Amino acid sequence: MTVTIETGSGTRTGLSRAMARGFVGRCPHCGQGRIFGRFLKVQPDCGVCGLELSHHRADDLPPYIVIFIIGHIVGYFLLETEMNYDVPLWFQLTFWPLVTLLGSLALLQPVKGAVVGLQYALGMHGFAKLPVSTTGDIEETQHGPDHGHAAGGASA
Repeated sequence: MTVTIETGSGTRTGLSRAMARGFVGRCPHCGQGRIFGRFLKVQPDCGVCGLELSHHRADDLPPYIVIFIIGHIVGYFLLETEMNYDVPLWFQLTFWPLVTLLGSLALLQPVKGAVVGLQYALGMHGFAKLPVSTTGDIEETQHGPDHGHAAGGASA
């Protein structure tokens, strides 16, 4: 289920779609522009729709999520290998750290993109005002129907 929030220039992308777009490195609003200019450096704005991306505050959440995921996956397979097979210690001491390092590097950018998408979808930090200010539309939506009913009631 995707929930959309109405704004002046269209709709704000829902939570799951914004996070999925961020996970693949695309703009959470339009899905076409790129989020990252370098490996983990978020671009100041989207080159396609102009969404300002400099407001994000991913900080330490992406590494914590990556550690949680990779730790569970590698830990499970490490224990399964140790319990069911007679693998030499030198192999375990070289293979599992390598898998951990490569898995962490592979997941870090997508998870950071998903966190930026999460912040955009929830309107956190500077994303509350983006892509446009919603104050005018909320007032029109709230006062428009009430105004119409009041005018209809007064003329009847």
